[in-house]
Amino acid sequence: MSSFKLMRFAGVFPIAPTPFTESGDLDVPGQRRVLDCMVDQGVDGICILANYSEQFLLTDNERNTLLDVCLSHVSGRVPVIVTCSHFSTRIAVERAGAAASAGAAMLMLMPPYHGNALRANEAGMLQHFSSVADATSIPIMIQDAPLSGVSLSVPFLVRLAREVPAARYFKIEVPNAAAKLRALVEMGGDVIEGPFDGEESITLMADLDAHATGTMPSALLPDLIKPVLEHYRAGRRKEAAAAYARILPLINFENRQCGLRAAKTVMAAGGVIKSDAVRHPLEALHAATRAGLLELAEELNPLAIRWGR
Repeated sequence: MSSFKLMRFAGVFPIAPTPFTESGDLDVPGQRRVLDCMVDQGVDGICILANYSEQFLLTDNERNTLLDVCLSHVSGRVPVIVTCSHFSTRIAVERAGAAASAGAAMLMLMPPYHGNALRANEAGMLQHFSSVADATSIPIMIQDAPLSGVSLSVPFLVRLAREVPAARYFKIEVPNAAAKLRALVEMGGDVIEGPFDGEESITLMADLDAHATGTMPSALLPDLIKPVLEHYRAGRRKEAAAAYARILPLINFENRQCGLRAAKTVMAAGGVIKSDAVRHPLEALHAATRAGLLELAEELNPLAIRWGR
């Protein structure tokens, strides 16, 4: 049994971007460099095949390739979370089994949805997550994000954690995330093993105050985000707030102006990858937005902008 299965996960678990060549093909050597850079950033773990990995633009064969490449290349240096979301319970179960067999430390899933109209009810969601849990022996993180359009109430999440013991980690990235995290921890108590936030850590201080134990940002500046958590966990809230205030302009610019393109653009500027290409219908950053992003990044000097220079 992997030692990761016995761990309680906390800290900074960024999303790995998926690099493409200028022609739109997978850049496998670039993916390995991304992972090496992230390990050097001092991350506590890495999440792959997530929305910020452009998972919705990948073929099934590409997913399988990336699963093998990422798990074999990380090779246990840090735990890896594999996103297995799908509307089909059967396919989610198959993805989960493949991820567990490849050495994933945890799975992440959004609730089953397809567009605005096709969504499971609470009974269906409970069965969906339970089926995935039954197929593996590793923890599950439930991703509560506006992208799904599914409302996951706090009572339902607590019920899920109690009835599906594998599903006791939660990535909360909805509006008013701190209030939801606080309510989740207060109602769920010890069954809530891992309350995390997301959205590039844009509400991190409020979420830490609401009992979050981890965060899932992009791979842009996790090395600068990690000290915020370390200060906070050591009881140095004032120092945590100061460290966070210093990096917040870059986080805000990423979140509000760039989205998933920010980490790839900074990594390309830093020599981690050769291209920051995204797949259509996503579009490259406007030149002015790119310049604003790189100006902020150069000032803060995260590892991603200098790792490969």
